[in-house]
Amino acid sequence: MLAEIGQILLLISLGLGLLQGVFGIWGAHRLNGRMMSFADRSAQVQAVFLVSAFVILMLLFLASDFSVKLVAAHSHTDKPWLYKLSGTWGNHEGSMLLWVMIVALFGGAMSVFGQSLPSSLRARAIGVQGLLGTGFLGFLVFTSNPFERLSPIPMNGSGLNPLLQDPGLAFHPPFLYLGYVGFSVAFSFAIAALLEGRVDALWARFVRPWVLAAWSFLTIGIALGSLWAYYELGWGGWCSCPDPRTHRNDCRCATGNTGLCRSGVISPDGRTGMAGSSDCLVHYRLWLFCNPDTFGTPVAQISP
Repeated sequence: MLAEIGQILLLISLGLGLLQGVFGIWGAHRLNGRMMSFADRSAQVQAVFLVSAFVILMLLFLASDFSVKLVAAHSHTDKPWLYKLSGTWGNHEGSMLLWVMIVALFGGAMSVFGQSLPSSLRARAIGVQGLLGTGFLGFLVFTSNPFERLSPIPMNGSGLNPLLQDPGLAFHPPFLYLGYVGFSVAFSFAIAALLEGRVDALWARFVRPWVLAAWSFLTIGIALGSLWAYYELGWGGWCSCPDPRTHRNDCRCATGNTGLCRSGVISPDGRTGMAGSSDCLVHYRLWLFCNPDTFGTPVAQISP
């Protein structure tokens, strides 16, 4: 029953994300307050639904419910609770659910903490964030369903990949995803600012804390992943690591640092000139830089 509830929550969230995108962008274009308000509420409700779906998946792993195909493939009754819990995102389907949940959480946070912004700018940004989440949710629901049932039900599961049974890697993906997806907020506001035709000091002051938070989460995730790589695989770090994923993460962190510095360039009196336009370009490229690692993190590539 829990798996079916999780599946229903995903389907409702998919519809809410689409409505959030359409109503946010079109409502801002028409200056329709009711449509913009609906986009705000949709972002918050979608965040609650996707957090609930992710909690349901965690409960299924902790309960060793092997009637769910994903649990049977990546869990075992004899595993410690930490590795049962990390098995939730220690696979492709679960890590995708974690990704879309964080996208929705940031979208909900944008609607709550962005009340000081002009309503049309906030609505456009929430709309862009909703469309981003809709794309990933569509992929999850139609090609990588984490709540798919299994029949006949096995007596026990296959267990988590041994390489992923490590405390460092248990927490590495969530922090890494918080960093990756955190940059989507800056991207959404960059696109919204271009649609709005305003890149001013208010926009820069609002974007800067989000970039700082994402950059911090990404740094923690890189540190945890590097430590795991050193003692589990025998390599890792900055210069001597042969793994291209580590170099990509370092480059993203450096690009995020550029975006963080650029967001402080805009003058307090609101004069932007070329600096404001280049800010949007930096955030746009940074998000595109993060996107491929939806499928390129160690969890997504090591997991069968």
